[in-house]
Amino acid sequence: MASPIEQFQIKPIIPAISFTNSSLFMIGAAAVIVGGFILATRKRALVPGRGQSIAEVLHDFVAGTLTDATGKEGMKFFPLVFSLFMFVFTANLLGMIPGFFTVTSHVIVTFALALLVIGTVVVYGIIKHGTHFFGLFVPSGVPVWLLPFIVVIEVISFLSRPISLSLRLFANMLAGHIALKVFGGFVAALLGAGGALTLLAPLPLIMAVALMALEFLVAALQAYVFTVLTCIYLNDALHPGH
Repeated sequence: MASPIEQFQIKPIIPAISFTNSSLFMIGAAAVIVGGFILATRKRALVPGRGQSIAEVLHDFVAGTLTDATGKEGMKFFPLVFSLFMFVFTANLLGMIPGFFTVTSHVIVTFALALLVIGTVVVYGIIKHGTHFFGLFVPSGVPVWLLPFIVVIEVISFLSRPISLSLRLFANMLAGHIALKVFGGFVAALLGAGGALTLLAPLPLIMAVALMALEFLVAALQAYVFTVLTCIYLNDALHPGH
């Protein structure tokens, strides 16, 4: 039985330019998103068809999530938030196709996305609010003698955001795909064993099917969680302070 970790190996496709299977599927995810929206919105009908309806639902869903967390002022970040949601969502779903590569199962990818979010928060916050942005680390109403400790805790909490944001997505996708591979291996092993053991094959098969359904739910849920946390963090850039 092949190792469950083998599916996450990064393999070079064009070594001269370090183009790998991970690079290919990131480009593929972007192509699916752009191509899908071009096809869905090409008619721009007043009475939308199925494709345009899906595109509008996705747009309104992300816009609603963003404005709920940041207010109408946060819509300036809509292109960033929508792009992140669609990329994570599409990459997660592509990874569910047998034989495809799961980009979001690599922490370097999810950490890069998280750094983009936190970098945007810091840069915009400083440009917009200047030194007042650092009021984010100084809660109001805290006794002076306790303030240094609280500031250190707030700074550590802020710096840990890209770590927690990236690890949450990475760990969920990694664990789910490993579990699917393991149960799929059990099915193949039992079928290959022959005899009475073959009769046990439906048990891990049922579990694999159930896990597959759960993984589709997790793929969508993790894209949503990543988006919600991004919106919450962007709210700190718009409204720093406690």
